[in-house]
Amino acid sequence: MAESVLHSQIPIKTPQQQSPTKSSVQKWICRLVWKIAIATLLLMAVGSATRVMNAGLACPDWPLCYGQLIPTQQMNLQVFLEWFHRLDAALIGFSTIALVALSWWYRRELPSWLPGASTFALGLIVFQGVLGGLTVTQLLRFDIVTAHLGTAMALLVTFVAIATALTPYQSTGEGAKLIWASLTATILVYIQSLLGGLVASRWAVHQCLGISQLCTVMNSHLLGVIPATLGALTVVGIAWRTPALAPILRRLASVVGSLVLLQILLGIATLRLHLQVEPLTVAHHTVGAALLATLVALTVFTLRDRKTVTSYQ
Repeated sequence: MAESVLHSQIPIKTPQQQSPTKSSVQKWICRLVWKIAIATLLLMAVGSATRVMNAGLACPDWPLCYGQLIPTQQMNLQVFLEWFHRLDAALIGFSTIALVALSWWYRRELPSWLPGASTFALGLIVFQGVLGGLTVTQLLRFDIVTAHLGTAMALLVTFVAIATALTPYQSTGEGAKLIWASLTATILVYIQSLLGGLVASRWAVHQCLGISQLCTVMNSHLLGVIPATLGALTVVGIAWRTPALAPILRRLASVVGSLVLLQILLGIATLRLHLQVEPLTVAHHTVGAALLATLVALTVFTLRDRKTVTSYQ
């Protein structure tokens, strides 16, 4: 009798109520990673503007700018772009260090893969920093500039993949049909973006207009539009032909279709105007990065769908 009264007065907690820390920590970490991913996309946009505006050597030294944290006396548009590019990179670096520390500290409350993934991201940032320094000291050598862009895209892919994997998701299992199409499209868009970076770093558009041997580089980028576009549109087609697809996957597929159309229009306008309109060129590069990020998110969600299907079998 006494025991029954005692039990009735003591609330019995469910497993979800007993461990609120796990879900709250993961939610907070997820928000942090999404913010870093957005900052990385912004960093790529500013980097594109820096390149287009010929501001890559506006700060002649590295990591400071004219030997100062804030070069107030030398500040103009070009110096500001290069200085802000470095500032954003530094903020991403410090944020990733915090992410690594939190991932290891709360590793019992977080997915087992997160500490390793965040450490890998930090390694990419260190490598990216080295390439950034070499970009300045080697006077914008095209291969280093291209590697710098390629590493930035890999970093964006890593952060978006981590954030998507941590995002709450209600699986229907139907997204597994999109895995190979979305993964292939992601790889093709990455390669196409890298070719675009090579075109920009070698100024191939300007030189190709003068009938230079760099037309091969330019033509490779132009021909690369075909497989990348077909791959992305295949993802959109499969998504809309799958009625039971999760709403988030359908929305992401729609975003992919919209970004592909916008990117093609920006590419045509950029080429016809011979890269004379800088904001147009920057928009072309940024939309390409946004398309890559969207395809990565779509791919990770489809992989989570596949895991759900496997667990039921």
